[in-house]
Amino acid sequence: MPPWSGPAIILVDLDAFFATVEQLDNPDWRGKPVIVGGDPNRHGVVSTASYEARAFGVRSAMPSYTAARLCPHAIWTPGHHSRYREMSRKVMGVVMDESPFVQQVSIDEAFADVSPSAHNPEHPVTIARRIQDRIESLGVSASIGIGTSKTVAKIASDRDKPRGLTVVYPGRERDFLAPLPVRALSGIGAKAEHELHRHGIETLGDLAASDPSLLKRLFGKNGEVMYVRAKGGDDSPITTDDEVKSVSHEVTFANDLSTEEEVEAALSSLAAKVGRRLRMKGIKGHTLGLKLRYDDRSLRSVQTRLEQNTDDDLAFMPKLLEMLQQVWKPGIPVRLLGVQMSGFDVPDAFQPSLFELPADGSGNVDPDLQPTLAQPSGRARLLEATDKVRDRFGEDAVQFGHEMRTARLTTGSGPKDPADYK
Repeated sequence: MPPWSGPAIILVDLDAFFATVEQLDNPDWRGKPVIVGGDPNRHGVVSTASYEARAFGVRSAMPSYTAARLCPHAIWTPGHHSRYREMSRKVMGVVMDESPFVQQVSIDEAFADVSPSAHNPEHPVTIARRIQDRIESLGVSASIGIGTSKTVAKIASDRDKPRGLTVVYPGRERDFLAPLPVRALSGIGAKAEHELHRHGIETLGDLAASDPSLLKRLFGKNGEVMYVRAKGGDDSPITTDDEVKSVSHEVTFANDLSTEEEVEAALSSLAAKVGRRLRMKGIKGHTLGLKLRYDDRSLRSVQTRLEQNTDDDLAFMPKLLEMLQQVWKPGIPVRLLGVQMSGFDVPDAFQPSLFELPADGSGNVDPDLQPTLAQPSGRARLLEATDKVRDRFGEDAVQFGHEMRTARLTTGSGPKDPADYK
């Protein structure tokens, strides 16, 4: 191998990860088209498709009914996300064995710095091959890109899938990038691609040779970033910060919800999942967000700051109901709901109650906007008990009524929640 000098960044990208884990756990499915996703008859979407299904044109994020039409004989599964997280942790452990500088960017992707040094002169390609072999021994596979920057490594990892190993040696970045379409560059979506094409910029080579002032006028600061990366430059570091920025959960419904009872039950179920994740991570937040998508695909969101950090979904659920009143009225069809908690960086200020309930129980506060249990100690005991049952017997071992009802209304599609893969 040619010698390597300077930085060496790898991007490890697990191949059709969810579907591959399903084929690992179900040997009869190996070599057959497998689709992990929601019900084709209930607004579902494809999470991941095996390469056998991709041969028929099935892709991630495709509506499930389209995938079913393209590949009618596929094996469908709603997925087993706790199993995917378990396998992801094993894979990331392999990568971390090879480098202390690892940035996990999703459940199935991670950057790592494997630059040669006086203390570790091993060739980056040798390290990448060893990582690939060790991942293969776990029963899944990975494609790896190697380059002098995160941008080059990311693009290289997509060039030869599955089980690919694409190496871009120092000094060869521009030759590698130049013939590729502009869409190959991370951050260039359909709108940016259209705008670039309108100005005669079709490839990354065209982008690298374009006028930087034009790109800045079209895209602002992002235009400058595009230009630098198209030329093979990118000095963004490997970020090993594990800090959680937000915890969220959203769900798409098989049939649009329109009644107050349905929407509030679904919202309670989402709040319970977010509260559970907060407690599992040992964090409390003070910024609560609510998102709705209507049947016409328009999106509305609202955010509020709580007066006290919390991980208590029984307490912040009433605040969600207040927020719901700002963006929705009964009768308006709702296709998607999402709940998010963020703001983990501010210490608690003393506040006796999030919602300042009358101490005398006079009922001056709308009962629907009060916590499920008025006393924080009672809520804490209830949540602690349900958490212990779920820890021992699984997430579905104990459920509130609203959770059981809402589970029957969803599409079965499982999102890749970045806050939930670790």
